[in-house]
Amino acid sequence: MKQPQTSRRSFLALAALTPFAAMAATACGTSGPGASSGGGGASMWFLSGQPNETTEQKAVDAFNQANPDNKITITFFQNDAYKTKIKTAIGANQAPTIIYNWGGGTLKTYAEANQVEDLTSWLDSEPDLKKKFFPSTFGAATVNGKIYALPNMYVGPIVFFYNKELFDKAGAQPPQTWDDLMSLVKTFNDMGVAPISLGGQSRWTSMMWLEYLLDRIGGAEVFNAIFDGKPNAWMDPAVIETGTKIQELVSANGFIKGFSSITADSNADQALLYTGKAAMMLHGSWTYGSMKKDGQNFVQNGKLGYVHFPTVAGGKGDPKNAAGNPANYQSISAKASDKEKETAKKYLKEGIMSDAVIDAYINSGSVPIINGIEDKLASSPDKDFLSFVYDTAKNAPHFQQSWDQALSPTAAEALLNNIDQLFLKSITPQQFAENMNATLGK
Repeated sequence: MKQPQTSRRSFLALAALTPFAAMAATACGTSGPGASSGGGGASMWFLSGQPNETTEQKAVDAFNQANPDNKITITFFQNDAYKTKIKTAIGANQAPTIIYNWGGGTLKTYAEANQVEDLTSWLDSEPDLKKKFFPSTFGAATVNGKIYALPNMYVGPIVFFYNKELFDKAGAQPPQTWDDLMSLVKTFNDMGVAPISLGGQSRWTSMMWLEYLLDRIGGAEVFNAIFDGKPNAWMDPAVIETGTKIQELVSANGFIKGFSSITADSNADQALLYTGKAAMMLHGSWTYGSMKKDGQNFVQNGKLGYVHFPTVAGGKGDPKNAAGNPANYQSISAKASDKEKETAKKYLKEGIMSDAVIDAYINSGSVPIINGIEDKLASSPDKDFLSFVYDTAKNAPHFQQSWDQALSPTAAEALLNNIDQLFLKSITPQQFAENMNATLGK
């Protein structure tokens, strides 16, 4: 069974937005599809899918009961339908008061078009609120030094998983370095086991390898320059080396045969790991829950191992750096009324990460983006994994947001297409860099 949409990594950067300047301008104030129920209330759109839908509905109900004159009206949408709906609504100045988003490139588009509220001063006046969240989660919420969204929900770092049973049979240890990994590729191929599972047809799963490799080789500064649109940022030598190492891994039969026809949405890549057909898998922490549910007691019997991504000899990146989804985000429409904005801020402060919401996320096998929840995690039956994810996110000097979310929608689609070609070796690392360099500023 597929995981709830809000718990999966399947969300992609929004399709290219129609330029805001070409949109029909309407009067300020929230109206139309995003309108609140009136008075001092506010509207909010959120993604459907359990258990998160029930968790969010209960949070809204609790807030409304405590604030009968400033209620939140919530509407749920499926993932893809939401992306289409919010794009149209924002372009027509009819967005809900509270805008669910993933930060990064799309949020930057909203902020530069003056469609979302600058929350910097408000958060400066609420230091306890800001301190509540992992510091690393604010990076994807920040545009040109200003904060335009409050982090929400739970963290989803990319994790290096491995099959302990297969490693025991091989007499091997999980890789600490890239050289270790390449050695393990030969070990498992000689055993007749695919070294690494990969749902390559989905493309963003392949992207995970590039995200970590580039960080380990060149450090966080390389992609930061790309995100900032600096000239020739994609031509950094670290990008070329990253592509070279990936193609060396492909040539060594590091990934399972036919990886380009395997999809992540079907969870087929996870099944290869827990059925023993593949020894390793780089994937989001959110796959833990589905492997626990569908993995024939693979998780419950202690056969699932997990470590941080290997280091690269001579690399500049901090081994504690993480990549993935630092959080989900909620912004406030700049076109909302003052009363609606006031209600929205009150909800963001009191409703989105209440104790009841935090407990609900932990019970569903997720790690809320909140400091000081070690004791809560320690009481969970999944405490070892949840604590690993918590420590990874909290202690990361740099948490790189997934590239297809960090970049503009146009650049993100070009990225995924070029990643596919890089892994299939139909373009060289140099061509990959050149092709992506052409997207800077788009």
